[in-house]
Amino acid sequence: MIELSHVAKNFGEKVVLKDVNAAIRDGEIFAIIGPSGSGKSTLLRLINLLDTPSGGEILLDGADIHADRGSALGFRRQMAMVFQKPAAFNETVYDNIAIGLRIRHVPEAGIREKIAAALEVIGLSGYEKRKAKTLSGGEMQRVAIARAVVTDPVVLLLDEPTANLDPVATEAIEDLVVRINREMNQTVVLSTHDMLQGQRLAHRIGVLMDGVFAQIGTPREVFAMPKNRYVARFVGIENIIEGEVRENSDGVAAIAAGWVTIAAVTPLGPGTKVCACIKPEDITIHLADGTGISARNVLSGRVTGVRAYGPLNHLTVDCGIPFTVLVTWKSAEELGIREGMAVKISFKASAVHVVED
Repeated sequence: MIELSHVAKNFGEKVVLKDVNAAIRDGEIFAIIGPSGSGKSTLLRLINLLDTPSGGEILLDGADIHADRGSALGFRRQMAMVFQKPAAFNETVYDNIAIGLRIRHVPEAGIREKIAAALEVIGLSGYEKRKAKTLSGGEMQRVAIARAVVTDPVVLLLDEPTANLDPVATEAIEDLVVRINREMNQTVVLSTHDMLQGQRLAHRIGVLMDGVFAQIGTPREVFAMPKNRYVARFVGIENIIEGEVRENSDGVAAIAAGWVTIAAVTPLGPGTKVCACIKPEDITIHLADGTGISARNVLSGRVTGVRAYGPLNHLTVDCGIPFTVLVTWKSAEELGIREGMAVKISFKASAVHVVED
């Protein structure tokens, strides 16, 4: 287990990390997400002993890895790190993967066996004699991961492993990371800007903001139940509505937000300042004369914006408060959705995630 206890890191006057706390479990994939400059790469470098913290402790199985410089090499050999832009030596693929094993004085027969197994895992069997610098970016990233895992590290650290790769190469790397985690029970800590990647790969996610983990939880907890408005905005929830709880009956609150009242499932009591967070995909749009709507929240409004959003249409509907709504192209065409059109929107009280403001 990796334990981060009040970890801080300053670069001169600049505070990058100020109070980072987390427990990363053995055998899990732990993803670190956060805005650019939030310290994701810095935290990985601290764990890998490539830099030293300004404060706090980093424990590996209970031992403080930065307490004794004489023990640093022993701890580093229990870890391996793959960078966003992996270094490729001007040698063959075989020699690139072998370097860590040769530093550890592993016999050549053992090296051949380990490399053959690693190349099969990464899908590059037969590439032993290829020059590493002739590989594509995705192939070189797979070689870098193989170079890391052949040393049998306790912890595999991945810093933005697919940031410069195309979607096909990204999928191959993600499949490889999952396979390594499952088949080798490998603890993986990765940083990523890709929200969907964090959801696809991680058992748990840490949201690093303003020098601390603003939230740690499963992908569902982080993306569906953010702890505050800042996490909600970062993970892509567009409907974040300020209001105040006016009453609460059996766990269903009436939240006053301007001219609009929103029903939401929350234990918070009257007088509590809150933010109501509603994902666009949880909102249904209807024609203005729509009937038979069973959702507790039904609001009349007017479409003020329509734009393409992948296979969906991204609508802005003004109901006294602007709401973002996602609908499929087909649904938008069937309903004849256009700017200026009067519509109704509906969403369930259980679709509203409420946080104190």
